[in-house]
Amino acid sequence: MGRASFQPLRIGSLTLWPPLVLAPMAGHTDTVLRRLCKEQGAGLVVTELTSSYGLYFRNARSLKFLRWTEAERPIGAQIFGADPEVMAEAARLVSQVEPDLIDVNMGCWVPKVARTGAGAALLCDLKRAEAVMKAVVRAASVPVTIKTRTGWDGEVGSALELARVAEVVGVAAVTIHGRTAKQGFTGAADWRPIAEAAAALSIPVIGNGDVATPADAERMFRQTGCAAVMIGRAALGNPWIFRDVRHALHTGEVLPPPTPRERIEMVRRHARLVVAVEGDDPDRANAPLPGYARGQLGHYFYGLPGAAAARAALGQANVLGDVERLLDRLEAAIAAAPDWQWRPPLGRPLSGVGSG
Repeated sequence: MGRASFQPLRIGSLTLWPPLVLAPMAGHTDTVLRRLCKEQGAGLVVTELTSSYGLYFRNARSLKFLRWTEAERPIGAQIFGADPEVMAEAARLVSQVEPDLIDVNMGCWVPKVARTGAGAALLCDLKRAEAVMKAVVRAASVPVTIKTRTGWDGEVGSALELARVAEVVGVAAVTIHGRTAKQGFTGAADWRPIAEAAAALSIPVIGNGDVATPADAERMFRQTGCAAVMIGRAALGNPWIFRDVRHALHTGEVLPPPTPRERIEMVRRHARLVVAVEGDDPDRANAPLPGYARGQLGHYFYGLPGAAAARAALGQANVLGDVERLLDRLEAAIAAAPDWQWRPPLGRPLSGVGSG
């Protein structure tokens, strides 16, 4: 691929480099994945979407989403809701823990979010969307951004209309995922609405959808004129995507994929970090493995020899030592298939993933 010229992403008073963003994904973009992607070159990471009502009522699970380390900065905290007053209070609370920005989810299509009038449903109610954005901008002490879809179903709702309102009320940047809410993750992403918004707005537009390789990222920058690229599903089990995109855009060269040893060591490190975050000793073989970690770790195995057996074993893993043993077996399977070549796993089943 050819060498591309790209500039730092400027959101309000923030200058972010490189202009590569880890998308918020429910159940996946916790502190561990954010940390790993930041190490590999993400310029900005964003928390999982957090309920404004959960924050309003000081729900412990919701408050847990507001925990991060300094190593993850710059970081955005994403909130969702449809009540302007509740969203304002959530923004004030989030501002107290000092994220670098607050992102308002206006793209989540999952029924339990959309049926409350929040997420992508706000595409269908511009007056309410405007009220929500105004309330958050006024209450927040950091820049406010939004993330949305191209529309609700291709006929109702328009990302450009929403983005124009966002610009007027003081939103500092807009991310557009190139699918409608009704599409979910089916079909191909349509980048044309991203290009339309980038051409029409004075605030940065961040493109999202179907970026699985450095070539995809270069093409999105070139075809849409977006200020940054947001990468979601392609980062699951593959935090190196940010390293690869950054290197390719800077040099025009494509890096070789991680070696089998690098992939296995990343699984091991991810598992140990999860255990440590949960307050246990990662050097203790019988340290409990949280159930949610199985889904996170399973993404690393796609495309590897023995992957099906490894995922099956992972589903039965209860302690950290179980992970170590299955990694030993996976190493043996890889050694027996020296000619394997890893491929980007975009398009694999991704149950439980929701990012708007």
